[in-house]
Amino acid sequence: MRKSVMRIGMMLLFGLLCSETVRAQACPAWRPVRMQLEITALKNQLERWDVAYYQQGSSLIEDEVYDSLREKLRLWQRCAGAAPEEGAGPLLPEGKVPHPVAHTGLRKLPDLAAVDQWLKGRSDLWVQPKVDGVAITLVYHDGKLTSAISRGNGLKGENWLEKVRTIPAVPVSIKGAPPTLILQGELFLMVNGHQQKVSGGINARAKVAGALMKNKPSPLLQQIGLFVWAWPNGPQEMAQRLRQLAEMGFPLALTFSQPVKSSAEVQQWREHWHKTALPFVTDGVVIHQAHSPQGLYWQARPGDWAVAWKYPPVQQVARVNGIDFNIGRTGKIAVVLRLEPVRMDDKWVTRVNLGSLPRWRKWAVVPGDQVTISLMGHGIPHLNNVVWRGTDRSLPSAPSAERYHALSCFSWRPDCRQQFLARLVWLSGPQGLSLRGVSESTWQTLIDQGLVRNLLDWLLLTPEQLMAAPGIGGKRGQSIHRQFQQARQQPFARWLLALGIPLSPQQTMALTNWHQVQQMSPVAWRKIVGIGAKRAQQIADFLQHQPVLALVSTLGSQGIVGFAGAP
Repeated sequence: MRKSVMRIGMMLLFGLLCSETVRAQACPAWRPVRMQLEITALKNQLERWDVAYYQQGSSLIEDEVYDSLREKLRLWQRCAGAAPEEGAGPLLPEGKVPHPVAHTGLRKLPDLAAVDQWLKGRSDLWVQPKVDGVAITLVYHDGKLTSAISRGNGLKGENWLEKVRTIPAVPVSIKGAPPTLILQGELFLMVNGHQQKVSGGINARAKVAGALMKNKPSPLLQQIGLFVWAWPNGPQEMAQRLRQLAEMGFPLALTFSQPVKSSAEVQQWREHWHKTALPFVTDGVVIHQAHSPQGLYWQARPGDWAVAWKYPPVQQVARVNGIDFNIGRTGKIAVVLRLEPVRMDDKWVTRVNLGSLPRWRKWAVVPGDQVTISLMGHGIPHLNNVVWRGTDRSLPSAPSAERYHALSCFSWRPDCRQQFLARLVWLSGPQGLSLRGVSESTWQTLIDQGLVRNLLDWLLLTPEQLMAAPGIGGKRGQSIHRQFQQARQQPFARWLLALGIPLSPQQTMALTNWHQVQQMSPVAWRKIVGIGAKRAQQIADFLQHQPVLALVSTLGSQGIVGFAGAP
């Protein structure tokens, strides 16, 4: 009785963990009508992909992206209050041949904590790579292969016997086999030295499915292997089961099965197989409890004697929650997608930089779309593709590229908020005056309080004004004021850079005062290394720009070195 109560308690806790994982995935903030439209549209698209994949042998989308979108559909159905069939697979052709033992499928565990919880109270546990291929039932009578059935809907599948007979990795006859032998396994693409962590799925599953579904025999059948992962009515002891399978001509399960006693050991093998060269593509590991019910009792839904812990995919599917248009110091507009948070490696990704306005318009991505994200060098998120477009194609309002440029927004206005703030951040940063303790948030506070309205208003601020600003306070206000006053002693060249003159620090080394700068002709500027005709014109435009001249006049009146007597 006590064991039963404990087992029920553990099952409830496991269910709670899974539900918390689902709840952690945010539901879209859509009205019910929009939610239903999105669900219907995605469901219809998945069904079209299913028909192409399972009935025509054509893969129109990457395996891991398809899997992620199917999980997304289940989430949306839960968000809408529906009850999707847990563990239900894609819309498979039912087929005409009944399986002698149902294909159960696998419950997916989200993380190490869920694995640890599932292991509690269980014994005789084994871990295997989760080979990524196409599931099949093989039936032998008196040692002869008599049936090969595709997974189908788990109860019935297609007759693949003629094609499977041509696969060298599948024995057509077995010595010493029991009178009736029923096996379930994975037909996979044989590859040399495949490192899952480096190469990802390479669409291996789709290639195998395509070869098996073509009307004519495909040369690819010669490159297909078999990994047997279930012998429904075989020996109860896993070690004995694996040995007998190997003796009958199915050696891979013995080679790639390891006994485990803890979640730490499972994790160790999972990481090992993830980065080790293997002869097949994998998408995680499977943990087996050696003792399982007789095949007569298996059903077309996940059993409780085996679970999967999948690898994080090389790319993740994320919903676009919003679009930000970030205007930089020079007026360039960068489009950033705000994403539903997705876990990649050891970080949460919530944003991805799309690039320029023309690039965004070319991608035509809007909030509600589903995109694939991967991590490039140094862990920088990268947009790979738009894999699903939502039903609402309304484009958000974007700023005008003509409005913002290198000479716009030297003072604050509502439409200059971003560029003006970026100019201040540049001014106080290492490229400019190196004002310690003066950050973007500092400038934002001063702007919000109406204390800074042009690029040099801060020169005139008193300690009392700074200390009274919310979030700054007494001690910090005094420190900021000291930085502001010390900036007055910076050399002329640093001030030029802080104002934004289009020169590098090396190109300003010989510049000592404003009069010298104003007297330089385009020809003189072009004599400086790295300055061509275009840059010389940009410098001339900057030096003649009225807002810049007004700032220079302020610096002159404040006695800043090099600006004395400036207009």
